[in-house]
Amino acid sequence: MLSRLTELVPKEQERLKKIKKEYGKISLGDTTVDMCVGGMRGIKGMLWETSLLDADEGIRFRGLSIPECQKKLPAAIKGGEPLPEGLLWLLVTGEVPNKDQVAGLTKDLRARSKVPGFVFDVLNQFPKSAHPMTQLTAGIMALQTGSEFAKAYEQGIHKSKYWQPTYEDSLNLIAQLPEVAAFIYRRVYKGGKPIAANLNLDYAANYAHMLGFQDQKMHELMRLYLTIHSDHEGGNVSAHTVHLVGSALSDPYLSVAAGMNGLAGPLHGLANQEVLRWIQGVVKEIGADVSTEKLKEFVWKTLKSGKVVPGYGHAVLRKTDPRYACQREFALKHLPNDPLFKMVSKIYEVVPPILLETGKVKNPWPNVDAHSGVLLQYFGLKEENYYTVLFGVSRTIGVLSQLIWDRALGLPIERPKSLTFGWIENYCKKKAKK
Repeated sequence: MLSRLTELVPKEQERLKKIKKEYGKISLGDTTVDMCVGGMRGIKGMLWETSLLDADEGIRFRGLSIPECQKKLPAAIKGGEPLPEGLLWLLVTGEVPNKDQVAGLTKDLRARSKVPGFVFDVLNQFPKSAHPMTQLTAGIMALQTGSEFAKAYEQGIHKSKYWQPTYEDSLNLIAQLPEVAAFIYRRVYKGGKPIAANLNLDYAANYAHMLGFQDQKMHELMRLYLTIHSDHEGGNVSAHTVHLVGSALSDPYLSVAAGMNGLAGPLHGLANQEVLRWIQGVVKEIGADVSTEKLKEFVWKTLKSGKVVPGYGHAVLRKTDPRYACQREFALKHLPNDPLFKMVSKIYEVVPPILLETGKVKNPWPNVDAHSGVLLQYFGLKEENYYTVLFGVSRTIGVLSQLIWDRALGLPIERPKSLTFGWIENYCKKKAKK
């Protein structure tokens, strides 16, 4: 992949120069006060090449939808889910890899995957009660001591070559993260007994193996999970944080550690476990084999109490999240009779019409979090506090693919303009008088 990237970088550098020269002064749209005080929703202010989110179509990875990725990217088994290594190749190069290229990348990641022993020593200093995401961030920071970018910068590397040690760090971190993440899982939930890597397995299957899962269907789920959670444009908290911190020339380890702290927030990466707990609460209160009318009553009760139905709605999407749809297809194929899956399906029928009826929700459709927890539960990964770690391992693939290009394109440090209440009030008053 490195040789192909070396060929692509000069072309994309020229492309950026041309865009800046020809279109640099063209407006990309207006910014309203609502945007400013509303989480910067909809403000067009970041270059993010690896994926683009359409309100109606959902995510596209380098122009390919999830169904297209499932068809075009190499799989471990015939008709199976795409290998995350193939998606990594696609995100970095913009090209669909063949089986040999993916096999070569798998081999490269295996060669980079050895985690230094002191990293485990660092993690063992934490109480087992520490949240798995806290431990994951600490593990990443421990790995930072081997940063190639930090060494190269210290030695005075020319800025035109920043992307090269960034690439090395990125692939090293992507390769090492599953073992760190699996160690945390085994340490916290399985009596501290780690499982050695099986280097004959692909990236996702080996991660599942180190967690303690040998079921081939669980391996397939892990391939799907790591693929669809990898990237979702640059504006979400984890991706934006990695981009922001990386723009200061912080190395990939520092940048990803910051991004993981954002992912750990209840409004971002913790959402899938909140969905699962809500579904379990439904089952506990009104039963699994519940009538549609009874479920409707429960949903209305939830909304009238001032709570939301977790897993429904999205900041950008205005239709069912394709990441939800592909997980539903996986469930229909592998666990059609699972009681929790049946409940998820029933909720899917009931919730959107109710949310539309309230008149307060622009997008009443399920997002990715509405389904993933149920699949993990079915295959035996029941520790909800760990789910965000899985998300983090996946998201690292996407954000580091883009960070390589941030450095290759020489993107500057991020520095948007902030405003005060007073400035906004004075500006709007003057605007109103004109």
